[in-house]
Amino acid sequence: MGARRICLGVPGPQAFEARRSLRRFAAGIWSFPPVAAGPITRRMKVLVTGAAGFIGYHVARRLAESKRCEVLGVDVIGDYYDPALKHARLAELAKVEDFRFVQGDFADSEKFSALVAHFKPAYVVHLGAQPGVRHSIEKPTAYTHSNLAGFASVLEACRRTPPKHLVFASSSSVYGAGAKAPFREDDNTDQPVSFYGATKKANEVIAHSYAHVHGLNLTGLRFFTVYGPWGRPDMAPTLFARAICEGTPLKLFNAGKNLRDFTYIDDIVDGVVKVLLYPPAARPTPPVRIFNLGHHRPVETVLFVKMLEQLLGKPAQIELLPPQTGDMFETCADLTRIQAAIGFAPKVPLEDGLRKFVAWFRGYYQL
Repeated sequence: MGARRICLGVPGPQAFEARRSLRRFAAGIWSFPPVAAGPITRRMKVLVTGAAGFIGYHVARRLAESKRCEVLGVDVIGDYYDPALKHARLAELAKVEDFRFVQGDFADSEKFSALVAHFKPAYVVHLGAQPGVRHSIEKPTAYTHSNLAGFASVLEACRRTPPKHLVFASSSSVYGAGAKAPFREDDNTDQPVSFYGATKKANEVIAHSYAHVHGLNLTGLRFFTVYGPWGRPDMAPTLFARAICEGTPLKLFNAGKNLRDFTYIDDIVDGVVKVLLYPPAARPTPPVRIFNLGHHRPVETVLFVKMLEQLLGKPAQIELLPPQTGDMFETCADLTRIQAAIGFAPKVPLEDGLRKFVAWFRGYYQL
């Protein structure tokens, strides 16, 4: 797809000068890749970090396609997994008129603060992070950079240019040793079993400080095992589907008995958007809201594999292994709090979600 110009939403004779101003501004901080979309109208401005990632792509697309928002995506496009998938997501977003993109590292505090000050978003969705529970054991410095320094950079930018609402991604991984399903938001989360989970717990604590001291309107969402089209290649659905299609060993830790609260991406996006656009009318106590966002119907991973076998029409070469360090034996979201706040209820059963995932998987990977 050919390159498109980028502009801030300024109507009339000021539009040309706005385009030129933004190009000059971008040249001084980060690059605007050719996938960015063209002229858009003045509407609600939403900034989405991690826009080239799995959840970020879907949230940015939903917002931009609503015709109510002009969406600016930010992503560093790292190489934790094949960047080709991230570029493919961005190519899809480039087809949406109300989306444009800046490539850059939100952990670069001064540059990110300058971008936020220039764009002046009414809403911020912070989904950018270094993902991966197991990888965090091997490469913890990547997590301190993106998940700790990067999160502090986003908060500081919002302190300087306050949006109406900042929603950030936490994780079910904050529930660690001693957690009992279903997980409730007021459960003790002081014993995460992975470094990734520890960084997400730290995000919630840091957010509490910024909300208390600076009066920012902040909400954290604890995601539970998100799956669906455009998912990461290091996540269970893609790893399992590829192993089945290629006839390679499919490793199941804890003998496949781990229970996971698999949540379809469309349900996650529904929750993110509803929470984002409907902040609390009055300052909450405590000052940061925390919600679980899951499906509330965990299944064993071995059953998940059997469902994939049926959809793919091939048997899996299963290799049963002992539990792995950093893994939780069960995840299950208690949804009482978010149901009371915004009426959230997951709609997509695992059977339907996996069918949609497999259709995308076959088309994208040609397997």
